[in-house]
Amino acid sequence: MGVPVYDFSKLDGEERAATMAQIHNGCEEWGFFQLVNHGISEELLERVKKISSDCFKLEREEEFKKSKPVTKLNEIVESKSEEKLDDVDWEDVFLLTDDNEWPSKLPGFKETMTEYRAELRKLAEKLMEIMDENLGLPKGYIKAAFNGGESSEGVDETAFFGTKVSHYPPCPHPELVTGLRAHTDAGGVILLFQDDIVGGLQMLKDGQWIEVQPVPNAIVINTGDQIEVLSNGRYKSAWHRVLPNLEGTRRSIASFYNPSYKASIAPAPQLVEEVKEEEEVEKSPKESVKYPRFLFGDYMSVYTEQKFLPKEPRFLAVKAV
Repeated sequence: MGVPVYDFSKLDGEERAATMAQIHNGCEEWGFFQLVNHGISEELLERVKKISSDCFKLEREEEFKKSKPVTKLNEIVESKSEEKLDDVDWEDVFLLTDDNEWPSKLPGFKETMTEYRAELRKLAEKLMEIMDENLGLPKGYIKAAFNGGESSEGVDETAFFGTKVSHYPPCPHPELVTGLRAHTDAGGVILLFQDDIVGGLQMLKDGQWIEVQPVPNAIVINTGDQIEVLSNGRYKSAWHRVLPNLEGTRRSIASFYNPSYKASIAPAPQLVEEVKEEEEVEKSPKESVKYPRFLFGDYMSVYTEQKFLPKEPRFLAVKAV
């Protein structure tokens, strides 16, 4: 059993309503789904695969062999202890944003990844509009909220869009380590271009870990904590993890459309039940609000310390605005 796979191209045809319903179900019941025929050219995706793999093999693989996860795992194996490596991830990773220095000097890396990031950003914005429509929110509501405004018109583009390029090399003792520890994502909409062949990504649904199965050139979508808050819990951020493997290096390129640190995040008023009975007027309508209003920057301060802990206390720990 794997996560649902939807044909995104059907949004433009007679099956639009059915496809909208599928995406709604993916957000509401799963928190994870995959998109095929998403509009990003296979030619670009093939270039991304090659340049990211070359980057790891030519510029990063030897350094990974000297990294903390490898060093600590070797120490555990040599000491023959029963200890497990549960405080680090078996992962090589770096971040690409519009204003940080990109580490790779390979010819074509910056041009390819810049083009790819622009396509992923457009897809993220399209998905947010679909969520707006499915939730009964005004068009552009989620994007505006992430950019610190109340409407999509005249709002400066202050939302954060980052791309995390990861590789999970083969692990000689996968029983002793985790590829990526279980967590939910702090931000908004996450778009993952994962390996075509090497699996390992799992998401938690109804108490069971389910494989996010490799589908060639698909984009995996998952909703983060801020979508859960804006939807007042209608859409849930899902726990996920990466298991290490004995063979093959797994590619993982995750892009995040997150709120700006100064954005005020709260359940959308349209999704909060109003008190209608006259005899209950003394009760605050906020009883139906499941999450406090907070600044995303404040949430990130809490998340940084509690990323791998239960998410519900994180929401409560954030300073209310």
